[in-house]
Amino acid sequence: MWWENEFLKVRHNELHIDGQPATSLAERFGTPLLVYSRKRILANYQRLEHAFAGLGAKELRICYAMKANPHPEILKLLRRRGAWIDAVSPGEVEAARRAGFPSHRILFTGTSLSHEDIRRVFEVDGVTVTIDALEQLELMGEVRERFCPKKRLNVAVRWNPGLGRGFNPAVVTAGKRAPNGTPIKFGVEEKRVVATFRKAISLGFHPVGLHQHLGSGWVERDYPVVRKAVEKMVRVALRLERAGYGLKWLDFGGGFGPRYKQDQRLFPLERYATVICRLVTESRLSIQAVAVEPGKFLVADAGVLLLRVEYLKESYGQLFACVNGGTFTSLPRLVIYAQAHHEIVNSSKVRGRKRPITVAGNLCETGDVFAKQRPLPLPRRGDILAVLCAGAYGRSMASTFNLRDMPREIVL
Repeated sequence: MWWENEFLKVRHNELHIDGQPATSLAERFGTPLLVYSRKRILANYQRLEHAFAGLGAKELRICYAMKANPHPEILKLLRRRGAWIDAVSPGEVEAARRAGFPSHRILFTGTSLSHEDIRRVFEVDGVTVTIDALEQLELMGEVRERFCPKKRLNVAVRWNPGLGRGFNPAVVTAGKRAPNGTPIKFGVEEKRVVATFRKAISLGFHPVGLHQHLGSGWVERDYPVVRKAVEKMVRVALRLERAGYGLKWLDFGGGFGPRYKQDQRLFPLERYATVICRLVTESRLSIQAVAVEPGKFLVADAGVLLLRVEYLKESYGQLFACVNGGTFTSLPRLVIYAQAHHEIVNSSKVRGRKRPITVAGNLCETGDVFAKQRPLPLPRRGDILAVLCAGAYGRSMASTFNLRDMPREIVL
């Protein structure tokens, strides 16, 4: 099958997860159940390291975008492997500290920050705070003056390069407007970047980096725009350096993702990394490190959601597999993003004659379906369906809608 890897294998027409039958895991731990693989996460991490080997003496900082999946065991695994953290809230900063991350390996990049948000982050010695707006500095300055006037506080500037890409308008994070017309709220526009550095210094902060993030879920067709944004980033960094604002690192953000469906043309990660390495080297920038912020790239295809079929239903000529979990409570991206797709496998009978099946969740909401008229081997009552690529933005976005429980999680 196209989705098989070291994590997922088909043996005797049954799905195995890290060598264990999916049906056995479901019986042992119950369903709904999210299963994550340490081996697959580390394999994805290693692929990133290899892609950026061309940086030479410069350090690669792989800043895990914790919002994808903040499971404590995943955080500890990545911390031991040498990862940094991309945190977007004080709660994520605190979760990273509980998982053992040293504060100097946490980059905090929030938006629409409150006085309380800033105070909580400033209390953690060593965290670098990314400035999302020139106007945000007034509030940051007030908090610094009141709570920690003598503390050295490193900051970075998140700029908006005027170019954004993403698989859905809601996840495009740069440019003037998203494809659906929504104004982009993130980052400092190019003409205000120098002024933001200047003001940060005047308020006693220490700018150390430049950051950008274009959006999420890039595929092959996004590469030309992404490459152009990389070129712009390097040019702006050179201008800052020549103006006397020394940078220690550039953060190119995240956006590259896993393969969610068979016909998806993957974003060329290795090409992207090679361009960054070459442009940074040729520019002769004095930076010490390059950072990227993978989230779903590391954990999405390392996770599977297991659901039990309670019964089959026929209505107006349509077949429904009615399962014991809901999208809102386990994998909300399916109902949040129209373009979201997750492959579904019958763990007990991976191959077989297929019928169009709608996999229906147990919530009181018409949109609570995991797949619509998806060709699947006809399931039976008690079969275990596996929703693949469920390791990112599943449990982290889940709710208790209808007062239903969220799924249990295990890490193999």
